[in-house]
This record gives sequence, C-alpha cells and structure tokens, in this order.
Amino acid sequence: MDFTKLKDFMGHLTSWRMPGNSIVVYKDDKVIFSHSTGYADLENKVKMTGDELLNIYSCSKLTTVVAALQLYERGKFLLDDPLYNFIDEYREMYIKAADGDLRRAEKPITMRQLFTHTAGMSYNWKSEYIEEVKKKTGGKAPTVEVAKAFAKEPLIAEPDEIWNYSMSHDILAAVVEVISGQRFSDYVKENIFAPIGVNDVYYHPSEEIYSKMAEQYRYRTGETDDIVALQISAEDKEGYIVNAGKKCEMYIGSEYDSGGAGIIVSVPSYAKLANTLAMGGKSKTGDRILSSGTIELLQTNQLNEEQLKKIDWVSLGGYGYGLGVRTIVDKARAGFTGGKNEFGWGGAAGATVLVDTENRLSYFYAHHMLNPQESYYQPRLRNVVYSCLD
Repeated sequence: MDFTKLKDFMGHLTSWRMPGNSIVVYKDDKVIFSHSTGYADLENKVKMTGDELLNIYSCSKLTTVVAALQLYERGKFLLDDPLYNFIDEYREMYIKAADGDLRRAEKPITMRQLFTHTAGMSYNWKSEYIEEVKKKTGGKAPTVEVAKAFAKEPLIAEPDEIWNYSMSHDILAAVVEVISGQRFSDYVKENIFAPIGVNDVYYHPSEEIYSKMAEQYRYRTGETDDIVALQISAEDKEGYIVNAGKKCEMYIGSEYDSGGAGIIVSVPSYAKLANTLAMGGKSKTGDRILSSGTIELLQTNQLNEEQLKKIDWVSLGGYGYGLGVRTIVDKARAGFTGGKNEFGWGGAAGATVLVDTENRLSYFYAHHMLNPQESYYQPRLRNVVYSCLD
C-alpha cells in the first residue's frame, strides 16, 4: 500500500480552500494510514495535528442510528411501528401545501421513516416551536421536549412519499431517550463510545473543550450561509475564508443532545467507530456494539424508485439510502472504485465517514470549514483512498 496519492490530495485541498484536514484509515482492524496537513488555526499558523476536537455536524447521525439499532436488537421496537408509540405528539400530523393550507396526513410516521428521511419532515431547526421551548426552558431545550414541540411543525409531504433530508434523526435521538430512560448523550457514551475505547466525545462545549478545538471556518461566496443548503450545494464559486467561531451553528440548548449534528470529537476517536462497524460491529477491545446482521440491514437501500429520485445531491449520484447512511446502489453511476458494501455520511463542516464491510476498510476524514465543498472532495477522496490500497 502506498498513500502518496492521498497525502498529495489532502495537500491539494488545503492549498485550495480548506485551512486544515486530517484522516485516519483502518483496514482489518489496524490503522494503516493517518495524516494531517494545513492549519488548525490559520490566523496564528498553528498546524493541524489530528488530535484537535472538531464539530462533526451530520456525521453525528451515524452514532444516532447505531444507538437506535441497539434498542431495535433488544426488541424495543420494529421498523414499521408508529412514532407515536413513543412520542404521542406525533399521533396526528399535518402537511402544509404549497398554497399554505394545512391538511391532515393520511399515514402515521414510522420508525423506519425516521431512519430513512422519508417521514415528510423538514430540516427547520430554527422552527418557531423549537424557539418557544428554548424560551420556556431558559435555553436548556431538553431533547424530548424539543422533539414534542417539533411535532407542531407541518410536514412538507405525506410520510413515505419522498426522501427529504430533515430533523428526523434528532427526533430519533429523543426516541432513544424515551425507550432507554437515559439522556441521549449518556446512552451513547455508555453503550457505544466506552465499549470502543473513546472518551473524548462531547455534545456540549465548555471552555476546556473549546481550548482543545481547532478553529472553525466558513468558505464565503456571497451566497446563503445556510449550512445545510451549502452542504448539499454543488456550487464552485470563488470566495474567501472567514473564522466562524468554534460553536456548532446548529446548537439548540444546554440540555439538547442533537442526534443530527451534536458531536464534538477528534478524528482518531471517531475513526474507531467507523472501524468497529467495518469489522462487523465488534471493537478492538472485544466488545460488540451491533450484530453483523444489523449492520447489513443498516447498509441496505430502503428507498423505492420514486424516493431515489429525490437524492439529487451531486455527491450522492449512484447512492441510495439505508437506515441513516448513504449506501452504494450503482457503482457505475457513482464512478466509485471501491467495495460494493460501502456506506457512510458527511457533515456540514467537512467531516466524512466511510465504512466498507466487504473489505473491512474504513476511514474518518475532517476539515473544519462550513460550506465544505462536499460535492468536490467527497467522491474524489473515496476514489483516492481505494487507489492507495493495491
């Protein structure tokens, strides 16, 4: 194996737009490559080492679906159970039509639809109903209370009608709280991160945590600063880098454990989760966090042909969607050179996780820049990594 091409590609990214980046690659339960380049602090020319803490935004979703699937394995729910079994506020939902009229949804939201972004939900994390909870609780915004309030937010489509990237994994985290009786962040630390030997994962920053974080930047082009829209975007406009501060821009409250975007972690630590999944759910410590059969289900495309048409992100051409992860369905269309079982997801500031159970390969990569240029770096990074393995 020769990782010269990967080093060169990472260097290209940091000389192009990203201030700094880091990666850890595993194969067959061993670290086969780790590398960092560029700057964790561009202004003061502090080099990236790989040990920095980072906001990984939507890469947090992988942890959330693993947590929920652990409860699935314990018989706590079936995929087609209605969401209202756990949060009664979702018993009666309404859809907002294009003309602004509301009509009652004909179908209930199911657990499967929470996993797969087919619940008809929006990604309005600034919803007026969430803002009400923040005010009522003095900024605490407990996870389950926010989830209950979000039930008032009108759906954009009938459940199971379309794929739409949404708040559904945040609601899934609230379901984990309801079923387990634990705060979500405590549940994942005890049942996912402790068994794989990770102790530096956080959902709520403190001054000490901030002191260990890389600076967070934004690539500004004069267009929208909506971080979800920019993650999806394929724009390639010239712009400039500004320091965006270290706070996660989707932070809702001091007691809100965001299942969709909440994790602060280092690259080597989150790479351990990816490796554990690539190894069939068993960690290097010998602890099992999921069964291999559940991981196979997780990476199986759940979408029908009509729903697949809605996955129109440039970086996801040739992909379907499993239980919370992209999953390869057409290698030719994707232009993908890796294994047939590859799955993963990315985040709004440039984190991305890849798991390949066929080749027992995984990596976690991150830069720390909002408007992450996902459609450029993600597919290229995948192909470069695989080219280094021969």
